[in-house]
Amino acid sequence: MPATSTTDVLLIGAGPTGLYGAYCAGFRGLRTTVVDALPQPGGQIAALYPEKEIRDVAGLPGVRGRDFVAALLEQADEYGPQYLLGQQAVSLARGAGGRPEVTLADGHVIDAGAVILTAGIGTFTPRRLPAGEEFLGRGLSYFVTDLEAHADQDVLVVGGGDSAVDWALALNPIAKSVTLVHRRSAFRAHAANVTAVTEGGVRIVTDAEVEALTGDDVLRSAQIRVRGSDAPEVFGVDSVIAALGFISDLGPLAEWGLTARGRSILVDTRMRTNLDRVYAAGDVTEYEGKVRLMSVGFGEVATAVNNAAVALDPELSLFPGHSTENS
Repeated sequence: MPATSTTDVLLIGAGPTGLYGAYCAGFRGLRTTVVDALPQPGGQIAALYPEKEIRDVAGLPGVRGRDFVAALLEQADEYGPQYLLGQQAVSLARGAGGRPEVTLADGHVIDAGAVILTAGIGTFTPRRLPAGEEFLGRGLSYFVTDLEAHADQDVLVVGGGDSAVDWALALNPIAKSVTLVHRRSAFRAHAANVTAVTEGGVRIVTDAEVEALTGDDVLRSAQIRVRGSDAPEVFGVDSVIAALGFISDLGPLAEWGLTARGRSILVDTRMRTNLDRVYAAGDVTEYEGKVRLMSVGFGEVATAVNNAAVALDPELSLFPGHSTENS
């Protein structure tokens, strides 16, 4: 890879908002580069719930996560964006004429006309299971990337939020057995899904925690301590999915001098940040009345791209035209 490359628009974050931004930029004829620290496009969807049904996108009553990402990629790929995956954007400097220059973790520098931050919730790491970390990759995982990998297995899901309950529901039809363990008596997940998992044959153990995982080359059993019991109960398991939530922050972006509120970046109505030629869109942004939905992020990145286009060439119209005009 060359030491330096040049692009019109650099999107930092290859989640749904970033991928739609690549389409919007390509539609305007802009050279586009998309960077993401994850090794595959799709952001949280690809990393955390590729098999789950997404039901809150306009015009799509339900679509599997990985299929939704594939459709976004197909839409953007008409215009040939460049993807630099498995690369974290580290620092921001200024080049000729004040152009942003973003350095990646491997030292590669991208000279961009404009930068659009579509980093979602930022850098995220899973909350660790208190016991059994040595079985990570040998039976313990923090999310499910392939449901079929758990077919005919005895699966233990740990957690009480939406992710834990959703995984228990999704795995129940194909696993040999599913047990859901939660350290409290009440679940935080959506009430309808809690009812479904309760009535669907999933074994539920509440007021309980995983005390130890045991096995040899692979995981064989889990010791579950129910509050008030004298001794842990041993469950034979093939896999444990610890859906305990994630810790997120802005990562290196926090050092760029952006005006932020917590882990969110403040923007104006044009999706501009306080830094010249640096925009933001999607879950990473904050403003009065902000609603964190994917559909909102799509509108924000379209706004960011078109305002960036005009900033790069003031002779352009802010309105990009309708896609139907090209068909």
